[in-house]
Amino acid sequence: MELSILFEYGWVLLLLIALEGLLAADNALVLAIMVKHLPDEERKKALFYGLAGAFVFRLGSLFIISFLVDVWQVQAIGALYLLFIALNHILRKLYFKDKVEKYGKKEKKKSGFWGTVLKVELADIAFAVDSILAAVALAMTLPNTNLPAIGGMDGGKFLVIFAGGLIGLIIMRFAANLFVKLLQAKPGLEIAAFAIVGWVGVKLAVLTLGHPDIGIISYQFAHSTEWKLLFYTILIGIAAAGWFLTKEKKEVVLNSTSN
Repeated sequence: MELSILFEYGWVLLLLIALEGLLAADNALVLAIMVKHLPDEERKKALFYGLAGAFVFRLGSLFIISFLVDVWQVQAIGALYLLFIALNHILRKLYFKDKVEKYGKKEKKKSGFWGTVLKVELADIAFAVDSILAAVALAMTLPNTNLPAIGGMDGGKFLVIFAGGLIGLIIMRFAANLFVKLLQAKPGLEIAAFAIVGWVGVKLAVLTLGHPDIGIISYQFAHSTEWKLLFYTILIGIAAAGWFLTKEKKEVVLNSTSN
């Protein structure tokens, strides 16, 4: 494999790790809120089932989408979905109460153990779709490799998406508290993370509009170096804005998600 291709794959993998880390932290925070009313032993079991479900659903989503990745209708749905979840989350964060307060005040009747596990698994499905769609959109414009295809996807692209998703799960299990503390100390990073998800949705929309069967945007532009540079420049700008424009909170209170 050429050095330039290795560099490009390595760069996308680093972006995926950062994005997956922030998304995993947000997911871990939601899961912690969902199970916090359970006794200690049941909470541990519910979180274990949640992590197992997250792995199964992410792997399943990846294999399913690997067969459909070149279907422009799927690309279009993915683009709309990523844009929707990004706008929905950012608007809720900016104009509605914080999710912690929301869950704490609205969820008066607590679910039992299996009811909580069911909610956790349903949340896992949504998290898996978000994660894999964002990863696929980032990886789709990578150059093909000489690795054998998996499903309908180049083997190299499949592996970098799989690695990003797996690292996200590892972060969710072992380093989620660190990322949650970072998000709580710099809340602008959470908005930036979902702004990045929305920007990735724009990238997927450009790929859709540049599909040969659509042709609204030229195929050459959708896969051009200029567009890649513009995309990554704006992506890095969003991340930098989230970091530097957020006032750091002095005190951070966090209940461990590992209990």
